[in-house]
Amino acid sequence: MKSSVASIETFSTVDGPGIRTTVFFNECHLRCIYCHNPEMWNKGKVNITDNELVEKILNNKEYFGEDGGVTFSGGEPLLQNEFLISVCKKLKKHNIHIALDTAGIGIGNYENILKYIDLIIFDVKHTNKEGYKLITKANIDKVDEFINVANKLNKKFWIRQVIVPGITDSIDYIKELKEYIKIFKNVLKVEFLPFHKMGEEKYFKLGIVTPLKDVAEMDKEKCEKLYNIFLNL
Repeated sequence: MKSSVASIETFSTVDGPGIRTTVFFNECHLRCIYCHNPEMWNKGKVNITDNELVEKILNNKEYFGEDGGVTFSGGEPLLQNEFLISVCKKLKKHNIHIALDTAGIGIGNYENILKYIDLIIFDVKHTNKEGYKLITKANIDKVDEFINVANKLNKKFWIRQVIVPGITDSIDYIKELKEYIKIFKNVLKVEFLPFHKMGEEKYFKLGIVTPLKDVAEMDKEKCEKLYNIFLNL
């Protein structure tokens, strides 16, 4: 079985607990206006087998310790569901902690995938239909199926929210977010990620207009203040 992987990052400390190997899958159906990985939108060529990927991950097992493991990211890993299930099955034989970094929009079969997942790092795009459509060009209703299955299986969540000036940086939005997150059954952590422009060069190379080229990067100090407000609501 083969799939399309954009890159594999070792010794990551930002993609879940502990030291992790992060696998970035190609292909995503969303077109988020702040996406910094547009090169992963299309599936690209298949370039790795499930056994090859498992071997690469296990090569780093000694560095995982008690808290680390592997994180599947992208792109959107849920679009490679059969491949993902095959890899997860093999990794679980070696007791590897598995995290899934996702926006929750794949092609179904979520229960069979999630039974192997220890932690879901969930990217909240927006809290309502209009805002979600503005940011992703997609329908927020498609996310509900994934969240419902994850809640049914009592999966643990880390929630991430990108804070974009003029879109998700208001007190009103932070209040909406606080309410929205209540739909997730088992939230361990919420993170605010300030909007940045580190992906602009990629857009230029791909000949794509940067959607937020006229929007300034999010002020980190303001982002921290909003996070503190969120915590105290």
